[in-house]
Amino acid sequence: MDVGTTAVKALAVDEDGRVLARARVPHEVIVPAPGRLEHDPVAAWVRGPQRAVAALGVSPVAVAVAALVPALSAVDADGFPAERGILYDDERGRPLGPYRGGDPTASPEASEMLRWMAAAHPAAAGYWPAQAVAIRGLGGPGVVDFATAMSMGPLYSLDGWDEVACAAAGATARQLPAVAGLGEPVGAVTEGPASGAVLATGSVDAFCEQLVAGPVDDGDALVVLGSTLVVWSARATPAEAPGVLNGPRLDGRWFVGGASNAGGLWLDWAERALASGDPALAAPQRVPVWWPHVRGERAPGHDPSRRGELRDVDLTQGPAELRRAALEASAFVVRSLLERSGPLPARIVATGGGVSSRPWLQAIADVTGAVVEPVAVPEGAALAAAYLARLASGLEVDIEGASRWAAYGPVVTPQPAWVAATARRYERFIAFGGPG
Repeated sequence: MDVGTTAVKALAVDEDGRVLARARVPHEVIVPAPGRLEHDPVAAWVRGPQRAVAALGVSPVAVAVAALVPALSAVDADGFPAERGILYDDERGRPLGPYRGGDPTASPEASEMLRWMAAAHPAAAGYWPAQAVAIRGLGGPGVVDFATAMSMGPLYSLDGWDEVACAAAGATARQLPAVAGLGEPVGAVTEGPASGAVLATGSVDAFCEQLVAGPVDDGDALVVLGSTLVVWSARATPAEAPGVLNGPRLDGRWFVGGASNAGGLWLDWAERALASGDPALAAPQRVPVWWPHVRGERAPGHDPSRRGELRDVDLTQGPAELRRAALEASAFVVRSLLERSGPLPARIVATGGGVSSRPWLQAIADVTGAVVEPVAVPEGAALAAAYLARLASGLEVDIEGASRWAAYGPVVTPQPAWVAATARRYERFIAFGGPG
Protein backbone atom coordinates (compact mmCIF):
# COMPACT_ATOMS: atom_id res chain seq x y z
CA MET A 1 0.00 0.00 0.00
CA ASP A 2 0.90 3.64 -0.43
CA VAL A 3 -0.18 6.26 2.10
CA GLY A 4 -0.36 9.30 -0.16
CA THR A 5 -1.38 12.93 0.04
CA THR A 6 -5.01 12.45 -1.00
CA ALA A 7 -5.65 8.72 -0.48
CA VAL A 8 -4.35 5.35 0.62
CA LYS A 9 -3.89 3.12 -2.42
CA ALA A 10 -3.63 -0.65 -1.98
CA LEU A 11 -2.99 -3.42 -4.52
CA ALA A 12 -3.14 -7.19 -4.31
CA VAL A 13 -0.48 -8.47 -6.69
CA ASP A 14 0.69 -11.91 -7.83
CA GLU A 15 4.25 -13.11 -8.42
CA ASP A 16 4.27 -11.65 -11.95
CA GLY A 17 3.15 -8.19 -10.87
CA ARG A 18 -0.40 -8.66 -12.15
CA VAL A 19 -2.91 -6.60 -10.17
CA LEU A 20 -5.58 -8.92 -8.77
CA ALA A 21 -7.45 -6.33 -6.74
CA ARG A 22 -7.13 -2.65 -5.91
CA ALA A 23 -8.58 -0.29 -3.33
CA ARG A 24 -8.48 3.45 -2.85
CA VAL A 25 -9.49 5.07 0.42
CA PRO A 26 -9.51 8.89 0.05
CA HIS A 27 -8.73 11.25 2.87
CA GLU A 28 -8.85 15.00 3.27
CA VAL A 29 -5.93 17.33 2.69
CA ILE A 30 -6.46 20.01 5.34
CA VAL A 31 -5.32 23.54 4.48
CA PRO A 32 -6.20 25.67 7.53
CA ALA A 33 -4.11 28.57 6.20
CA PRO A 34 -2.24 29.21 2.90
CA GLY A 35 1.12 28.12 4.33
CA ARG A 36 -0.10 24.98 6.11
CA LEU A 37 -0.78 21.44 4.90
CA GLU A 38 -2.13 18.80 7.28
CA HIS A 39 -3.69 15.37 7.60
CA ASP A 40 -5.97 13.93 10.23
CA PRO A 41 -3.49 11.10 10.92
CA VAL A 42 -6.10 8.87 12.54
CA ALA A 43 -8.20 8.97 9.37
CA ALA A 44 -5.34 9.05 6.86
CA TRP A 45 -2.55 7.01 8.48
CA VAL A 46 -4.41 4.58 10.76
CA ARG A 47 -7.98 3.99 9.55
CA GLY A 48 -7.15 4.48 5.88
CA PRO A 49 -4.59 1.63 5.70
CA GLN A 50 -6.85 -0.64 7.75
CA ARG A 51 -9.80 0.02 5.44
CA ALA A 52 -7.68 -0.33 2.30
CA VAL A 53 -6.43 -3.79 3.27
CA ALA A 54 -9.95 -4.92 4.13
CA ALA A 55 -11.37 -3.53 0.88
CA LEU A 56 -9.05 -5.70 -1.23
CA GLY A 57 -11.05 -8.79 -0.24
CA VAL A 58 -8.02 -11.10 -0.24
CA SER A 59 -5.82 -12.80 2.34
CA PRO A 60 -2.30 -11.69 1.41
CA VAL A 61 0.94 -13.43 2.30
CA ALA A 62 2.54 -10.11 3.23
CA VAL A 63 1.79 -6.39 3.42
CA ALA A 64 4.31 -3.56 3.03
CA VAL A 65 3.71 0.16 3.52
CA ALA A 66 5.07 3.01 1.41
CA ALA A 67 4.28 6.59 2.39
CA LEU A 68 4.76 10.26 1.63
CA VAL A 69 7.64 12.23 3.18
CA PRO A 70 8.18 14.32 5.14
CA ALA A 71 5.11 13.96 7.33
CA LEU A 72 5.11 13.99 11.11
CA SER A 73 2.64 13.59 13.97
CA ALA A 74 2.87 13.47 17.75
CA VAL A 75 1.92 10.02 19.12
CA ASP A 76 1.09 8.58 22.54
CA ALA A 77 2.79 5.65 24.25
CA ASP A 78 0.82 3.22 22.06
CA GLY A 79 1.89 4.95 18.85
CA PHE A 80 -1.56 6.44 18.31
CA PRO A 81 -1.60 9.98 16.91
CA ALA A 82 -3.37 12.53 19.06
CA GLU A 83 -2.83 15.64 16.93
CA ARG A 84 -2.92 16.60 13.28
CA GLY A 85 0.01 15.52 11.16
CA ILE A 86 1.94 18.14 9.24
CA LEU A 87 3.09 17.42 5.68
CA TYR A 88 5.85 18.38 3.28
CA ASP A 89 6.14 22.07 2.39
CA ASP A 90 4.16 23.18 5.44
CA GLU A 91 5.47 26.51 6.72
CA ARG A 92 6.34 24.79 10.01
CA GLY A 93 9.04 22.93 8.09
CA ARG A 94 10.70 26.16 7.02
CA PRO A 95 13.21 27.61 6.57
CA LEU A 96 13.99 25.04 3.88
CA GLY A 97 17.33 26.72 3.25
CA PRO A 98 19.84 25.68 0.60
CA TYR A 99 20.67 22.02 0.11
CA ARG A 100 24.33 21.63 0.99
CA GLY A 101 26.18 20.31 -2.03
CA GLY A 102 22.90 19.42 -3.74
CA ASP A 103 22.25 16.74 -1.13
CA PRO A 104 18.54 16.35 -0.35
CA THR A 105 19.35 14.66 2.97
CA ALA A 106 20.86 17.97 4.12
CA SER A 107 17.47 19.71 4.01
CA PRO A 108 16.36 20.87 7.49
CA GLU A 109 12.64 20.55 6.65
CA ALA A 110 12.02 17.50 8.85
CA SER A 111 14.16 19.02 11.62
CA GLU A 112 12.04 22.17 11.59
CA MET A 113 8.86 20.07 11.60
CA LEU A 114 10.16 18.20 14.63
CA ARG A 115 11.13 21.45 16.36
CA TRP A 116 7.59 22.80 15.96
CA MET A 117 5.97 19.49 16.94
CA ALA A 118 8.11 19.09 20.07
CA ALA A 119 7.33 22.65 21.17
CA ALA A 120 3.60 22.34 20.45
CA HIS A 121 3.22 18.87 22.01
CA PRO A 122 5.97 18.49 24.62
CA ALA A 123 4.17 15.69 26.47
CA ALA A 124 4.03 13.40 23.42
CA ALA A 125 5.67 9.99 23.76
CA GLY A 126 7.00 10.19 20.23
CA TYR A 127 7.08 11.99 16.91
CA TRP A 128 6.52 9.61 14.01
CA PRO A 129 6.30 9.82 10.23
CA ALA A 130 3.24 8.48 8.39
CA GLN A 131 4.85 5.12 7.62
CA ALA A 132 5.50 4.34 11.29
CA VAL A 133 1.96 5.30 12.31
CA ALA A 134 0.46 3.14 9.53
CA ILE A 135 2.58 0.10 10.39
CA ARG A 136 1.66 0.46 14.05
CA GLY A 137 -2.01 0.76 13.12
CA LEU A 138 -1.83 -2.55 11.23
CA GLY A 139 -0.40 -4.31 14.27
CA GLY A 140 3.34 -3.85 14.01
CA PRO A 141 5.81 -1.68 15.91
CA GLY A 142 6.51 1.97 15.13
CA VAL A 143 9.17 1.62 12.44
CA VAL A 144 10.32 3.28 9.22
CA ASP A 145 12.64 2.06 6.49
CA PHE A 146 16.08 3.62 6.28
CA ALA A 147 15.26 5.66 3.13
CA THR A 148 12.42 7.35 5.01
CA ALA A 149 14.80 7.99 7.91
CA MET A 150 17.41 9.39 5.51
CA SER A 151 14.78 11.74 4.06
CA MET A 152 14.64 13.40 7.48
CA GLY A 153 17.96 15.07 6.78
CA PRO A 154 20.39 15.81 9.62
CA LEU A 155 18.18 14.00 12.15
CA TYR A 156 19.49 10.68 10.81
CA SER A 157 22.85 9.29 9.80
CA LEU A 158 23.97 5.79 8.87
CA ASP A 159 24.70 5.25 12.57
CA GLY A 160 21.09 5.99 13.53
CA TRP A 161 19.15 8.97 14.84
CA ASP A 162 21.53 11.79 15.68
CA GLU A 163 21.15 12.66 19.36
CA VAL A 164 22.64 16.14 18.91
CA ALA A 165 20.38 17.02 15.95
CA CYS A 166 17.33 15.64 17.76
CA ALA A 167 18.16 17.60 20.90
CA ALA A 168 18.58 20.77 18.85
CA ALA A 169 15.01 20.23 17.63
CA GLY A 170 13.75 19.73 21.19
CA ALA A 171 13.36 15.94 21.10
CA THR A 172 15.32 12.79 21.85
CA ALA A 173 16.30 9.96 19.54
CA ARG A 174 14.09 7.63 21.59
CA GLN A 175 11.05 9.63 20.54
CA LEU A 176 11.62 8.78 16.88
CA PRO A 177 10.69 5.37 15.44
CA ALA A 178 12.90 2.35 14.98
CA VAL A 179 14.63 2.00 11.60
CA ALA A 180 14.69 -1.13 9.43
CA GLY A 181 15.80 -2.00 5.91
CA LEU A 182 13.66 -1.84 2.78
CA GLY A 183 11.34 -4.81 2.54
CA GLU A 184 12.24 -6.01 6.02
CA PRO A 185 9.68 -8.00 8.05
CA VAL A 186 8.80 -6.14 11.24
CA GLY A 187 5.75 -8.01 12.54
CA ALA A 188 2.38 -9.32 11.44
CA VAL A 189 -0.99 -7.82 10.58
CA THR A 190 -3.27 -8.43 13.57
CA GLU A 191 -6.82 -7.79 12.31
CA GLY A 192 -9.13 -8.30 9.35
CA PRO A 193 -8.69 -10.51 6.26
CA ALA A 194 -4.93 -9.89 6.27
CA SER A 195 -4.54 -11.10 9.86
CA GLY A 196 -1.37 -13.15 10.20
CA ALA A 197 0.26 -11.74 7.05
CA VAL A 198 3.89 -10.66 7.29
CA LEU A 199 4.03 -6.91 7.90
CA ALA A 200 6.99 -5.15 6.30
CA THR A 201 8.52 -1.78 5.55
CA GLY A 202 8.01 -0.31 2.12
CA SER A 203 9.81 2.96 1.45
CA VAL A 204 9.44 6.57 0.35
CA ASP A 205 6.67 6.78 -2.23
CA ALA A 206 8.80 8.46 -4.92
CA PHE A 207 11.60 5.91 -4.45
CA CYS A 208 9.08 3.09 -4.79
CA GLU A 209 7.88 4.59 -8.07
CA GLN A 210 11.44 4.29 -9.34
CA LEU A 211 11.66 0.60 -8.43
CA VAL A 212 8.93 -0.47 -10.85
CA ALA A 213 9.34 2.19 -13.57
CA GLY A 214 11.62 -0.05 -15.62
CA PRO A 215 14.83 0.99 -17.37
CA VAL A 216 15.51 4.71 -17.53
CA ASP A 217 18.63 5.15 -19.65
CA ASP A 218 21.11 8.01 -19.41
CA GLY A 219 19.54 10.99 -21.14
CA ASP A 220 15.99 9.80 -20.42
CA ALA A 221 13.81 11.29 -17.69
CA LEU A 222 11.54 9.89 -14.99
CA VAL A 223 8.59 12.10 -14.05
CA VAL A 224 6.33 11.20 -11.12
CA LEU A 225 2.86 12.67 -11.64
CA GLY A 226 1.50 12.61 -8.11
CA SER A 227 0.10 15.23 -5.77
CA THR A 228 3.70 16.41 -5.89
CA LEU A 229 5.43 16.65 -9.27
CA VAL A 230 8.84 14.96 -9.17
CA VAL A 231 11.19 15.36 -12.14
CA TRP A 232 14.41 13.37 -12.54
CA SER A 233 16.90 13.41 -15.42
CA ALA A 234 18.88 10.19 -15.67
CA ARG A 235 22.60 10.94 -15.74
CA ALA A 236 25.85 8.99 -15.54
CA THR A 237 27.35 11.64 -13.23
CA PRO A 238 25.95 14.27 -10.83
CA ALA A 239 25.13 17.73 -12.19
CA GLU A 240 25.41 20.89 -10.15
CA ALA A 241 22.85 23.53 -11.08
CA PRO A 242 20.73 26.04 -9.16
CA GLY A 243 17.60 24.56 -7.67
CA VAL A 244 18.20 20.89 -8.53
CA LEU A 245 19.28 17.92 -6.45
CA ASN A 246 21.34 14.81 -7.12
CA GLY A 247 20.03 11.44 -5.97
CA PRO A 248 21.42 7.92 -6.50
CA ARG A 249 19.78 5.54 -8.95
CA LEU A 250 19.47 1.82 -8.30
CA ASP A 251 22.27 1.15 -10.78
CA GLY A 252 24.71 3.44 -8.97
CA ARG A 253 24.33 6.32 -11.42
CA TRP A 254 22.38 9.52 -10.79
CA PHE A 255 19.03 11.22 -11.00
CA VAL A 256 19.14 15.02 -11.19
CA GLY A 257 16.06 17.14 -10.55
CA GLY A 258 13.65 17.74 -7.71
CA ALA A 259 10.10 17.99 -6.39
CA SER A 260 7.70 20.76 -7.38
CA ASN A 261 4.29 21.92 -6.16
CA ALA A 262 3.04 22.03 -9.79
CA GLY A 263 1.58 18.52 -9.54
CA GLY A 264 -1.76 16.97 -8.77
CA LEU A 265 -2.64 19.36 -5.92
CA TRP A 266 -2.27 22.28 -8.34
CA LEU A 267 -4.28 20.60 -11.11
CA ASP A 268 -6.99 19.45 -8.70
CA TRP A 269 -7.38 23.06 -7.55
CA ALA A 270 -7.56 24.27 -11.17
CA GLU A 271 -10.18 21.66 -11.98
CA ARG A 272 -12.34 22.72 -9.05
CA ALA A 273 -11.90 26.39 -9.92
CA LEU A 274 -12.77 25.97 -13.59
CA ALA A 275 -15.53 23.39 -13.11
CA SER A 276 -15.86 22.61 -16.84
CA GLY A 277 -13.95 22.68 -20.07
CA ASP A 278 -12.13 20.13 -22.20
CA PRO A 279 -8.48 21.10 -22.79
CA ALA A 280 -8.49 19.05 -26.00
CA LEU A 281 -10.90 21.60 -27.49
CA ALA A 282 -8.53 24.53 -27.00
CA ALA A 283 -6.84 26.10 -30.04
CA PRO A 284 -3.01 25.98 -30.01
CA GLN A 285 -2.68 29.76 -30.38
CA ARG A 286 -5.37 30.75 -27.88
CA VAL A 287 -3.99 29.53 -24.54
CA PRO A 288 -2.84 31.95 -21.81
CA VAL A 289 0.15 31.46 -19.48
CA TRP A 290 -0.36 30.46 -15.87
CA TRP A 291 2.06 30.25 -12.97
CA PRO A 292 1.08 27.16 -10.92
CA HIS A 293 2.40 28.46 -7.59
CA VAL A 294 -0.76 28.42 -5.50
CA ARG A 295 1.29 26.97 -2.61
CA GLY A 296 4.65 28.57 -3.26
CA GLU A 297 7.33 26.51 -4.96
CA ARG A 298 9.97 23.97 -4.05
CA ALA A 299 12.37 23.01 -6.85
CA PRO A 300 13.81 24.84 -8.60
CA GLY A 301 13.00 28.20 -6.99
CA HIS A 302 12.53 27.13 -3.34
CA ASP A 303 10.35 30.18 -2.70
CA PRO A 304 7.36 29.62 -0.37
CA SER A 305 6.10 33.16 -1.01
CA ARG A 306 5.34 32.56 -4.71
CA ARG A 307 1.68 32.67 -5.71
CA GLY A 308 -0.26 31.74 -8.81
CA GLU A 309 -0.62 34.26 -11.60
CA LEU A 310 -2.50 34.18 -14.91
CA ARG A 311 -1.18 36.13 -17.91
CA ASP A 312 -2.24 36.85 -21.49
CA VAL A 313 -5.96 36.34 -20.85
CA ASP A 314 -8.55 37.75 -23.27
CA LEU A 315 -12.29 37.55 -23.87
CA THR A 316 -12.03 34.82 -26.51
CA GLN A 317 -10.78 32.26 -23.98
CA GLY A 318 -12.93 29.95 -21.91
CA PRO A 319 -12.63 26.92 -19.60
CA ALA A 320 -10.96 24.76 -22.29
CA GLU A 321 -8.10 27.25 -22.75
CA LEU A 322 -7.71 27.81 -19.02
CA ARG A 323 -7.58 24.09 -18.31
CA ARG A 324 -4.97 23.59 -21.00
CA ALA A 325 -3.02 26.52 -19.50
CA ALA A 326 -3.08 24.80 -16.09
CA LEU A 327 -1.68 21.61 -17.63
CA GLU A 328 0.97 23.55 -19.55
CA ALA A 329 2.02 25.33 -16.34
CA SER A 330 2.88 21.96 -14.83
CA ALA A 331 4.64 20.92 -18.03
CA PHE A 332 6.64 24.17 -18.07
CA VAL A 333 8.01 23.30 -14.63
CA VAL A 334 8.93 19.83 -15.94
CA ARG A 335 10.84 21.42 -18.82
CA SER A 336 12.54 23.97 -16.57
CA LEU A 337 13.85 21.26 -14.24
CA LEU A 338 14.99 19.11 -17.16
CA GLU A 339 16.82 22.02 -18.82
CA ARG A 340 18.71 22.76 -15.62
CA SER A 341 20.23 19.28 -15.57
CA GLY A 342 21.18 18.92 -19.23
CA PRO A 343 19.69 18.60 -22.72
CA LEU A 344 16.00 17.84 -22.99
CA PRO A 345 15.35 14.09 -23.19
CA ALA A 346 13.89 12.24 -26.16
CA ARG A 347 12.01 9.90 -23.80
CA ILE A 348 10.18 10.51 -20.54
CA VAL A 349 8.95 7.64 -18.39
CA ALA A 350 5.86 8.85 -16.53
CA THR A 351 4.58 7.23 -13.35
CA GLY A 352 2.18 8.10 -10.54
CA GLY A 353 -1.57 8.60 -10.53
CA GLY A 354 -1.35 11.32 -13.18
CA VAL A 355 -0.62 8.75 -15.90
CA SER A 356 -4.39 8.26 -15.98
CA SER A 357 -4.71 11.82 -17.33
CA ARG A 358 -4.07 11.80 -21.07
CA PRO A 359 -4.31 15.64 -21.23
CA TRP A 360 -1.52 15.99 -18.63
CA LEU A 361 0.70 13.53 -20.51
CA GLN A 362 -0.05 15.32 -23.78
CA ALA A 363 0.88 18.73 -22.37
CA ILE A 364 4.23 17.35 -21.14
CA ALA A 365 4.94 15.81 -24.55
CA ASP A 366 4.03 19.03 -26.39
CA VAL A 367 6.09 21.26 -24.08
CA THR A 368 9.22 19.08 -23.89
CA GLY A 369 9.12 17.60 -27.40
CA ALA A 370 9.71 14.17 -25.83
CA VAL A 371 7.87 10.90 -26.25
CA VAL A 372 6.10 10.20 -22.96
CA GLU A 373 5.84 6.54 -21.99
CA PRO A 374 3.39 6.05 -19.09
CA VAL A 375 3.54 3.04 -16.79
CA ALA A 376 0.57 0.68 -16.98
CA VAL A 377 -0.16 0.69 -13.23
CA PRO A 378 -0.81 4.22 -11.91
CA GLU A 379 -0.32 3.11 -8.27
CA GLY A 380 3.41 2.63 -8.75
CA ALA A 381 4.37 3.16 -5.10
CA ALA A 382 1.82 0.57 -3.97
CA LEU A 383 3.01 -1.83 -6.68
CA ALA A 384 6.61 -1.51 -5.49
CA ALA A 385 5.48 -1.95 -1.88
CA ALA A 386 3.86 -5.24 -2.95
CA TYR A 387 7.22 -6.35 -4.35
CA LEU A 388 8.92 -5.37 -1.08
CA ALA A 389 6.27 -7.41 0.77
CA ARG A 390 7.29 -10.42 -1.32
CA LEU A 391 10.93 -9.70 -0.49
CA ALA A 392 10.07 -9.61 3.22
CA SER A 393 8.30 -12.97 3.00
CA GLY A 394 11.21 -14.67 1.21
CA LEU A 395 9.50 -14.87 -2.19
CA GLU A 396 12.06 -12.57 -3.84
CA VAL A 397 15.83 -12.49 -3.49
CA ASP A 398 16.80 -8.87 -4.20
CA ILE A 399 15.37 -5.42 -4.71
CA GLU A 400 16.57 -5.14 -8.31
CA GLY A 401 14.08 -7.81 -9.37
CA ALA A 402 11.24 -5.28 -9.04
CA SER A 403 12.09 -3.93 -12.49
CA ARG A 404 10.63 -7.07 -14.10
CA TRP A 405 7.19 -5.81 -13.09
CA ALA A 406 7.54 -2.72 -15.28
CA ALA A 407 4.81 -2.43 -17.90
CA TYR A 408 3.71 0.49 -20.03
CA GLY A 409 0.61 1.96 -21.62
CA PRO A 410 0.32 3.62 -25.03
CA VAL A 411 3.02 6.24 -25.66
CA VAL A 412 2.09 9.89 -26.05
CA THR A 413 3.90 11.85 -28.76
CA PRO A 414 4.13 15.63 -29.28
CA GLN A 415 1.43 17.20 -31.44
CA PRO A 416 3.14 19.22 -34.22
CA ALA A 417 0.44 21.90 -34.18
CA TRP A 418 1.08 22.52 -30.48
CA VAL A 419 4.88 22.37 -30.23
CA ALA A 420 5.65 25.84 -31.61
CA ALA A 421 2.79 27.48 -29.72
CA THR A 422 3.83 25.96 -26.39
CA ALA A 423 7.45 26.94 -27.04
CA ARG A 424 6.42 30.58 -27.32
CA ARG A 425 4.38 30.35 -24.14
CA TYR A 426 7.29 28.67 -22.35
CA GLU A 427 9.46 31.67 -23.27
CA ARG A 428 6.78 33.92 -21.76
CA PHE A 429 6.64 31.71 -18.66
CA ILE A 430 10.40 32.05 -18.16
CA ALA A 431 10.37 35.76 -18.95
CA PHE A 432 7.70 36.34 -16.28
CA GLY A 433 9.96 34.73 -13.72
CA GLY A 434 9.28 31.07 -14.48
CA PRO A 435 9.51 28.65 -11.57
CA GLY A 436 12.18 30.72 -9.82
